[in-house]
Amino acid sequence: MMLSDVLDHTIKKLKSQTANIITLANLSLGGFAIIAAINGELHLSLLLIFLAALADRFDGMVARKFNCESELGEQLDSMCDIISFGVAPALLIYQGILHEFGAPGTFFTVFYIGCGAFRLARFNISENNGYFTGLPITAAGCLATLSFLAIPHFHPVLFLSLIILLSFLMVSPFRIRKV
Repeated sequence: MMLSDVLDHTIKKLKSQTANIITLANLSLGGFAIIAAINGELHLSLLLIFLAALADRFDGMVARKFNCESELGEQLDSMCDIISFGVAPALLIYQGILHEFGAPGTFFTVFYIGCGAFRLARFNISENNGYFTGLPITAAGCLATLSFLAIPHFHPVLFLSLIILLSFLMVSPFRIRKV
């Protein structure tokens, strides 16, 4: 095998894994956001979740650009999304305000995560026909994360209500056209 053949093979291999690397960056940012929230660094957690959203936006674009979409990539994306847009935003809002509700705050934090997981699982087994069924977890996670900035300005019940609403919207049967 010539050096040029090895180089070509290596470049093709790197291209084929670029989208998965970006997807794993999404996961890493979500994981760091969780750790930041646990450590009380809530604004850092918010920033990391939004950076994860950027990575999530680009992984699919890269996969299509390099023509390297795969079943593995789709499954990996969902596993990362539950961390970055399910667990991380839920924990951010819990640490920011929902802990004040005691058991109901804890229950609805976990309920949000469960609805997000259900939504992702349903998406993975459904036909991709140009529509999302229910609110995508990325959108729900970004809305929950963005709401963190409003905590000083609104009554705590609003945030509990928002988490409940986002949970039900993720598992609802309504359809949204993909953009």
